[in-house]
Amino acid sequence: METVVYFVRHADSAFVEGQERERGLSEQGARDAKIIKELLQDEPLDVFVSSPYVRSVETIQELADWKGKPIKQFEDLRERNIGRFAPLSFADAKRKVYEEPQFAFPEGESSLEAADRAVQALLSLLVQYEGLTLVLGTHGDIMTLMLQTFDPRYGFEFWRSTTMPDIYRVHFDGTALKQVSRIMGGV
Repeated sequence: METVVYFVRHADSAFVEGQERERGLSEQGARDAKIIKELLQDEPLDVFVSSPYVRSVETIQELADWKGKPIKQFEDLRERNIGRFAPLSFADAKRKVYEEPQFAFPEGESSLEAADRAVQALLSLLVQYEGLTLVLGTHGDIMTLMLQTFDPRYGFEFWRSTTMPDIYRVHFDGTALKQVSRIMGGV
């Protein structure tokens, strides 16, 4: 039975050191959340789930409100903590953890660790809501790692190509990935 998951990467959020969980959307991000609502409001959407990070929830909140649905937050869908990676640049640090999936920077998660927890949450959702359509408020890195678990073509270059916001419609047959379509890439 087919289950559809709309992976919605959060809209723009100004980086604030130490505010990874609490930072909300920027003004542009709030405008983009309205566009997401307009883009998906006529789709048959049954269940809304999200990372507990405020920017992910806020990105899909207007759409969930429009549909009259609550957003269920799952800790295991949170973004990967890359850890302390100095003196590398952020992009070089990301490349390293994608190229070496078992490697973790101090205080960070490896690609394998982060993917494992997020995919377990996703698989549970696919079983629980089989045959329905879900909206998943997510992040670029953890979304990439989840998709990569099903298809190794999703890796560092895919992560680099994603935008804020971004939407991918992903079709599953049971727990097997069948198709991925980009619906929106930046606005």
